[in-house]
Amino acid sequence: MTPIKDIVFLLLTGGLAAYLCWYFWQRYNHASRKALHNIYYLMGFAVLLVSGVLLIFLGLDILASPYVLTVASLIPLGISMGLAEEYFPSWKKYFKWFALVGFLAIAITSIGGMDSLKKIAVPLFHGVAGLVIFLGPFVAKGAPKGFWWVGIGGLLIGLGGIALAFISMGAQLLFFSPAFVMLILTPLLFLMAGAFTLGFTKKG
Repeated sequence: MTPIKDIVFLLLTGGLAAYLCWYFWQRYNHASRKALHNIYYLMGFAVLLVSGVLLIFLGLDILASPYVLTVASLIPLGISMGLAEEYFPSWKKYFKWFALVGFLAIAITSIGGMDSLKKIAVPLFHGVAGLVIFLGPFVAKGAPKGFWWVGIGGLLIGLGGIALAFISMGAQLLFFSPAFVMLILTPLLFLMAGAFTLGFTKKG
């Protein structure tokens, strides 16, 4: 059974994720020009919402599932594609191909049990997507004041994602032991969602 502390943080995270899903759908639906980046953002936070619900009902043990690892990769990939689409048009096409290849690589190596290749694919693609989310908001031209909060969310999602990836492969990243990651995971998800909410809603 999922501990009460984790349920509370997951419910709070789910509430923020649901709000962001609504926010980006409103932005997409009411804009005169249907901006694709809103759909990418929406995809990322919809997966976060569903993941949180699954963690509440099925427990944190499902994180070891290769299917969950694959689907959860859509969170950083979706958000990073949204940033590339909105603020970095010169290389958004290349990054979309990178994200597609990354998702397929994670899916094939995880579900196919190719552990040696998974040890490369998961940290590589999670790490790059996390870096885009972390650094992108600080250098994005035309971004609103306070958008740097998205970068803080990117830092948190990058650390958490890579730490979980190492654990799923039976390894440890720095001091992120399995017990420590499980202890901080749900508060980390909440802080991440809070940072994203602060950053993205600055756009008005």
